[in-house]
Amino acid sequence: MNIVAVKETVAGEKRVPITPQTAGRLARLGAQVAVESGLGAPLHIADSAYEAAGAKVGTRDELLASADLLLTVQPPALDVVARLRPGTVTAGFVDPFFNHELVKALAQARVSSLCVELIPRTTYAQKMDALSSQASLAGYAAVVVAARHSHKAFPMMSTPAGTISPARVFVVGAGVAGLQAIATAKRLGARVEAYDTRPVVKEQVQSLGAKFVELDVGETGQTEQGYAKELTPEQLERQRQQMAAVCATADVIITTAQVFGRRAPQIITEAMVAGMKPGSVIVDLAASTGGNVAGSRSGEAVVTPNGVTILGFSDLPSSVALDASQMYANNLYNLIEHAWDAEAKDLKLGEPDEIVGGCLLTHEGVVRDQRVKAALEAKA
Repeated sequence: MNIVAVKETVAGEKRVPITPQTAGRLARLGAQVAVESGLGAPLHIADSAYEAAGAKVGTRDELLASADLLLTVQPPALDVVARLRPGTVTAGFVDPFFNHELVKALAQARVSSLCVELIPRTTYAQKMDALSSQASLAGYAAVVVAARHSHKAFPMMSTPAGTISPARVFVVGAGVAGLQAIATAKRLGARVEAYDTRPVVKEQVQSLGAKFVELDVGETGQTEQGYAKELTPEQLERQRQQMAAVCATADVIITTAQVFGRRAPQIITEAMVAGMKPGSVIVDLAASTGGNVAGSRSGEAVVTPNGVTILGFSDLPSSVALDASQMYANNLYNLIEHAWDAEAKDLKLGEPDEIVGGCLLTHEGVVRDQRVKAALEAKA
């Protein structure tokens, strides 16, 4: 099997799906590994480092023409899919619930796609869970970027000129990204509060030294995959009313609330933003899927009339691209190794197990995931 990676074309994307370390491990499995010249340039990884690991370096055209498995970070562009041979496999992010044209193109081109968003959230599959690995770094980076935009220092400081009170950070959503944001803000010395609709995460929040904000919104919980269940419109309104008081005292808010396969719920309303102090900062990690914050725009920084900065940056893992690439490349390697047929030197896709079957989005011209298939049919 010829495993290849070509340079990403999305503006600002610095991550790579293969590092020299994983290239060497893939070669030891028996795969032929090739990367486009300059793939690692954003990370200051020279072509010679890939060659030393056993990978070949080639041009984009020849790699796409010869690929058996194409590894990607961002969803592959439609023109890339059109250049792949039928039977080729892709592995990476696809954004299947929103990127309908790509899903249809993959099926029509008879390209099999391993969609990392669909990897089951089981204990065994944690080492392949790219959503979690990248969300963890996004939570860290969200605090760093908030601190950079805030006019206030995070830690309490006692000086001869007076005492500076710690910044108040409010984290909405205590999943992987939220917990990392809490931990990072605490390390910087902030006073941290957090809220999640799942009462089960209260202990995790408190173990990190943050205060868990309890709001009465009625019965809540989580799905079998560990995601928060979607709230009803009535529950969302009750949540907003009670949350407004917490937002009014916050110097920084970081929102991370996502609903799997659906647009993100709006949690922070215009009225709540208007009630915040001038100079406050909000980082909306859900901006690319609709946004948790009224007025946030994906990929942009917005300053409201009352002086609140809303950051809708969707490329935060790419801001720490070296570590993000190492984690992501390991996720893909672990997925490939799990699906690898050592004798055939190929992937076992014919009779996939729970993990491979769970993330095998398209195969032999068919959209296999019933949730994505239903979304496509509803859109038609």
